[in-house]
Amino acid sequence: MFKNVFGSGFLVRTAHVVLTWIITLILFLYDTELRKQEETGQLLQPVLFVLLVLLSVLLYFAVSLMDPGFILAEDNSAYRLVLVLEMGRLTFHVLCWEQQPMRSKHCQTCQHCVRRYDHHCPWIENCVGERNHRWFVLYLAVQLLVLLWGLTGFSHAPSWSPWLRSNGVLLAVCPLLALLALIVLLLLGSHLYLISMNITTWEFMSRHRISYLKHCGADENPFDRGAARNLWGFFCEWGSVAWEQVYFREGSDPV
Repeated sequence: MFKNVFGSGFLVRTAHVVLTWIITLILFLYDTELRKQEETGQLLQPVLFVLLVLLSVLLYFAVSLMDPGFILAEDNSAYRLVLVLEMGRLTFHVLCWEQQPMRSKHCQTCQHCVRRYDHHCPWIENCVGERNHRWFVLYLAVQLLVLLWGLTGFSHAPSWSPWLRSNGVLLAVCPLLALLALIVLLLLGSHLYLISMNITTWEFMSRHRISYLKHCGADENPFDRGAARNLWGFFCEWGSVAWEQVYFREGSDPV
């Protein structure tokens, strides 16, 4: 179910963890509001912030290492062996079965087909698919809270000069925090928007090339069951969905 933590993407994961804790240490080692609260015994907000940071790191590793919904060789004959003439000799190549489940896609980076494929994320070095998509969205939400909290960590001072001395280090990393917060905010907003319509990033970007969508109208989505049901199904319903049944349902009758 989980990939090797020391496998592909180890450097990316290490960079993420190091950057997260460097920013956290800055907020506690320098003259910030969190440090002042810690020194005066007001531990509620410092403890809550550290717990949010820990949760964001755990969620990052969860979505990075877990199986996003790979279709394995033993799953309904998902793969077949073919002979290919290459460089004057016969070699075996494993190719994805053409009749893969609807809404799945082969990822060239992971070399697997993924159920309800959304996209391959280089920051987590993993696909986002049926099994880890909701955790990916939750990770984005927690990460956004941490970044926005970090942006509000400036301490107060009676004048400009002492304020600059107290907040100089945090002010230096503020552009990075702001940039990361903006990126995460845009990602979270776009994912929630697409989830509310029950369409994946891949389907939204490439619907003109997808066999089961290219014949639909520009505003037609055969998987849309209304925003409320789409959000409920995404966050609260577990297990695989037979999307073929949803696609071929008659009229708007519930599946």
